[in-house]
Amino acid sequence: MRVPFNRVAPRTAVDSARSTLAALTVSVGTVGLAAAAQRPRLLALVDQHAAAVRDSLDGDRRPLTAATLAGYAEGIRTAALEHGWVPPSGPVDWSEPEWPLTRLVAVCALARSLDGS
Repeated sequence: MRVPFNRVAPRTAVDSARSTLAALTVSVGTVGLAAAAQRPRLLALVDQHAAAVRDSLDGDRRPLTAATLAGYAEGIRTAALEHGWVPPSGPVDWSEPEWPLTRLVAVCALARSLDGS
């Protein structure tokens, strides 16, 4: 049985943002945040990046949303790739993570806080 096209709910921007953040969390967030929990220096670095992300998104005046965080993460990733950054394909040395990777982990930390986790 086929469902008429106009009866299929379109993917919403919120769904798309959540999907982007979920993929980011799977690719770098879970491992990065676990590493930060074991390394106080890395945790402080991620916290600093999270504060900078919040500031750049005016998070003190407007609540952060999945859409703003996903858009920010996509912008960071795109700019980093354009400047020659290569995402990690294997284990990461969390003692000296690259700036884009740390920034993306910070976005994951902020996204996690949206869910109250």
